Order: sequence, then structure tokens, then C-alpha cells
Amino acid sequence: MLQSLSLRPVPADVGSETGKFEIPAGSRRLQALPLLVKQKRLTKTTPIPCIVRDASSAILAEDDSLADNMQRAALHPLDQFRAFVAPRVKGQSVEEIAAAFFVTPQVVKQRLKLAFVAAALLKLYAEDDMTLEQLMAFTVNPDHERQVQVWEAIRSSWKKEPYQIRRMLTETSVRASDRSAVFVGIEAYETVGGTMLHDLFQGDYGGWLEDPALLDRLVSEKLPAEAEAIATEGWKWIEVSLDLPYGYSHGLRRLSGDPAPMTDEEGAAHAKLLAEYRRSRKNTRVKMSSPKRSTHVLASWRSRWRSSRPGRSSSTMRRSRGQGRS
Repeated sequence: MLQSLSLRPVPADVGSETGKFEIPAGSRRLQALPLLVKQKRLTKTTPIPCIVRDASSAILAEDDSLADNMQRAALHPLDQFRAFVAPRVKGQSVEEIAAAFFVTPQVVKQRLKLAFVAAALLKLYAEDDMTLEQLMAFTVNPDHERQVQVWEAIRSSWKKEPYQIRRMLTETSVRASDRSAVFVGIEAYETVGGTMLHDLFQGDYGGWLEDPALLDRLVSEKLPAEAEAIATEGWKWIEVSLDLPYGYSHGLRRLSGDPAPMTDEEGAAHAKLLAEYRRSRKNTRVKMSSPKRSTHVLASWRSRWRSSRPGRSSSTMRRSRGQGRS
């Protein structure tokens, strides 16, 4: 045997040892031992190397099994997803699971998300009737009933792309970039019990707000307070609304206000800035005069050079060019 069996003592109800052991890692090797004996490659009394874990060890039996399989032969991805669930259910944090298997916490969160997709969809994935990208798209919404409804709606259609699945699972939600969500704020929305949807496998631009009714209520509560703050600026009346109807501006006109006279202090600051601006304009014109003069001199030199060529005046050159074109 090339690899030892991993054993753990089976404790009694009172915590004492029973003399029996479970094998979280190495069950196939144990089942292969009778075959080796039958082939006379091993005797019945041959000692079998085993690693016996302490019953009070902080390392879980599932950890031994997962580590043994991941190092030996690749598990089906679904088995790996489910293996990460056991430590989590038994109280280990995402960071502890990540440290135990030498992966990042984000990887652990992604695998836990995949493991908690609806069982019917996981079965399809295990039978290769669904791609991993499609399964990843279903994690955006934890509602199993809704996940199954979406799959039933698209399973016979050619529109089975992951982006289509994500769109259908979030069609009743509000994007975090929506103006109402930005106005209220995600923190205020979550403070009163609002839930969010997030996509752990691609950028979701802040996610989706799952409760549009709650968001509308928060907007309705915040708008009057904002209107009162604006009213202190001196407006005669203010009307607030979630949405403005079509043609709301009919019969209205824009008012152009008269500028208020400046105070002495403001007038002095304005005069200082105006003088500085005029000086900068004057300096710019002086700097631009030199290139203009150089261009004029170059054009004048070309004109004199052409007229100085024997038998080739400017009018002759123009006539020859015209004859050439005709």
C-alpha cells in the first residue's frame, strides 16, 4: 500500500472510546485489501499503516477526506463544492476554511454559493446537462424556486447564455447604480432590513436591491426632507415626486434672474482677477507674434525665389499648370 489509511476513533455518547474507528480517507484502499490477499500479494496478517487522528482534533474528518482526494485525483467540481459546506455548517469561518485548503476566502465563498444552488439544478450539472458557467449564473439569486422556474423557461430555448439567466433572475430587482438607490444609499437601505443580490463570479457594479417596494418607501420619506432643505434657499414652492409625468413642463418657462450687486469686498476681488486675466492675455499675444512673423518672412522669401527664376514668372507657372490639367 502506497498511502496510509486515515482513521478516527468513534466516541461513545459519554465521550469515551468504543474501540472502533471510522475511515474518513482511504475507504477505497480498505476495500482493495481483500483483492490483494486473494492475489496473494498480501497476507491476512500483514500490518497496514494507518494515521490515527485524535478524537478532539480541531481538524474535521471532512477536511481529511477532501485533502486526500484533492491531492490524489481530481474530484468532480460538484463534490468539491459540497465538501466546503461541511466545515461551514460545523462552525468554521470562511477564513478558517480558506487557510485549511490554501485558497483565498473569495474562492470559498464562490464554492459555497455553487453548493447552495437548487438541488434539481445541481443534479443536471452532475449529469453534464448544464455548464459550469450556467450554474455560476444561477448563484446570483438564492431563491431555489425562482432558479428552477428560470431553468424551466429556458431549457428548451436556444437562449441559455449565462447573461440571460442573470437578467431573468434579477428582473424584479433594482440595480445599485439606479438613481433611486444612489439617492437613498445602500447603507440606509440595508439598515432597515433591505436585502441585496450579489454576483461573486463577475462584476455586478454594486449588486441589486431585492426589495423595490422598500426602496420606493425610503425615497418617498427622504424626498420631503430634501425639499425642506432646498426651500430654505428662498423658493416660493417646491413639488417632489418619484417620477415626472410626460408633458410636466408644458406651460412653464425659464426665469432668468438678475445678478445681485457685489459687495465692496467682492468688487475688489473681481477687479483683481480681471486685471490678472488681461495681463495673461497680453503676454499670450506677445508670444504668438514671433511665429506669425516667421511665417510671413518664409512666404515672402518663397515669392521672391519663384519670381527670380529666369523665364518662369508667377503668371507663366499658373498658365503651365492650367495647361497640364486640361
